[in-house]
Amino acid sequence: MKAIRILGRSIRDSFKSVFRNFSLSIASIACTTITLILVSVALIVSYNINNVTKKLESELSIIVYLNKETTIEDVDALELQIKNIPNVNSVTYKSKDEWKLEMQSYSDTLDTTLEYLGSNPLLDSFVVTVNDVNDFKITADTIRGYDHVESADYGAGMVDQLVTIFDLVEKATFILVIALILVTAFLISNTIKLTIFSRRNEIEIMRLVGTSNTTIKLPFLFEGFVLGILGSIIPIIITIYGYIIVYDRLDGYLFSQMIELVEPLNFVFYVALILLVIGSVVGMFASFRAVKKYLKI
Repeated sequence: MKAIRILGRSIRDSFKSVFRNFSLSIASIACTTITLILVSVALIVSYNINNVTKKLESELSIIVYLNKETTIEDVDALELQIKNIPNVNSVTYKSKDEWKLEMQSYSDTLDTTLEYLGSNPLLDSFVVTVNDVNDFKITADTIRGYDHVESADYGAGMVDQLVTIFDLVEKATFILVIALILVTAFLISNTIKLTIFSRRNEIEIMRLVGTSNTTIKLPFLFEGFVLGILGSIIPIIITIYGYIIVYDRLDGYLFSQMIELVEPLNFVFYVALILLVIGSVVGMFASFRAVKKYLKI
């Protein structure tokens, strides 16, 4: 019962303190707001970049051309072999007639050339997608070793460069987000520490009258929590409405249809939740450290 009373009084005092020290509270909230907006932008950009790279990676494939002498039975057996490769995601058979129709649709010149040849010079094939593009070369080399395979091509030079770029982009965006979160934690922490340090006399008086350390710390802990939540409100509103407006204005694409934005539903709420957690947790942690370490309670 006593613990509940202390908790209730601590929560009440924390709200009173926020308004009693209004100017310092505003400074903490403003710092939290600005840094969380930057974190929000970084999270949105990072996730969209990773989404685009994953989509491009999923569209990369290995074209496996078969020998002209390959029978239907051979095709079935080879398809099973390829599917059993651990890194293979899907295998789609594409006949030479399907290739011919597709190539004829590309341009009138190709259409005229293929019709002029009379017989179809193309080869039957499999279109193979993989789970991990980093193992493209290993997978292609494995397929080349099978019977009835004429070649297994995936545009080695270009694909290898793309995979390298994708990896660099993912790592760079991840490092950027982590760095901004750490900067946010540092700025919010220092601002709240200043807020609490300015009230060291108040804390000293409480100590002199015999107030326990826990009773002193709890209001400041909740105060940091409240400041963190208040500071995250504006970034959350900007994140939700800003992203939805941008998405609608751009029709879901950035620059071209190759760069498709993540749909707002659910995504913006996940980002909002992350911002709320960062603001509240960092606020509580900063308050706790300031009271304990800097005021030597």
